Formats: sequence, C-alpha cells, structure tokens
Amino acid sequence: MQSWEHFPHEADMGVRGRGDSMVEAFAQAALALTAVVTDLTVVRPRQLITIHCQAPDPELLLADWLNALVFEMSSRRMLFVRFQVDIEDTRLTASAWGEPVDPARHHPAVEVKGATYTELRVAQEAGGHWVAQAVVDV
Repeated sequence: MQSWEHFPHEADMGVRGRGDSMVEAFAQAALALTAVVTDLTVVRPRQLITIHCQAPDPELLLADWLNALVFEMSSRRMLFVRFQVDIEDTRLTASAWGEPVDPARHHPAVEVKGATYTELRVAQEAGGHWVAQAVVDV
C-alpha cells in the first residue's frame, strides 16, 4: 500500500507518504514533495544522485530527508520522481532519480523552501501501514 497525498496547512503545504514500511512511506513523502512543484507524470528518471542523512529519531530523519531533497532540487535545479530509501538505525541512504528542470515542460508551480517540524509525524498505524508526514514551506 504505497501512496502519497497533500494536506492543506494555512499558507504552506503538507506532504504525506504511506507505505507498508517506513522506507516506503519516506519514498512516498518524497514523491509528494515533488508533486508540490510539478505534475509527476512529466518528470523523467534520467539522472541518479545519492543522499545521506542522519538524525536521532525517525521524525527528525524525515525532516532532514525532505530538506536534503529540497537542497538537491535547488542546487542542481532538478526534479526527482523515483526514490529508493534505506534506513539503518539513525542513518538514511537514498537514491533519487530525476532530471534537470525544463520550465516549458515541467511548469513548476512553486519553489519549496524547506520542510518544517509542523505536523511532523512518522508512525506505524493500525493495520501495520506506515505514515511519514511534514509541512513544507512554499
């Protein structure tokens, strides 16, 4: 059960990922982050980058993960559409595939400035599914 969604939060936007595992939920939250900027169907997984994060707990690790993606999106001027996440203890290693922004094709709607600690949550819900969510500043 992998899915992502947005949820409204005043002037910002919530991103939420769900999955059968925490790593799936983190990957889905990353898709939700990209979907704040553009339609996922127009982004091609052409280039691979690797991201490393470390934090003392899953919630802070999610915030660091999303902020690392925001940094990569901004500094590389790329959008990412495919993610493979591995979490071991307090360390995250991820592969992200995407491509450089093409304004004519991607029509970026907003620039995400960063993930906040507002409504930050990583949890296993009833039924065993995982949720990973945060509010991002746009």
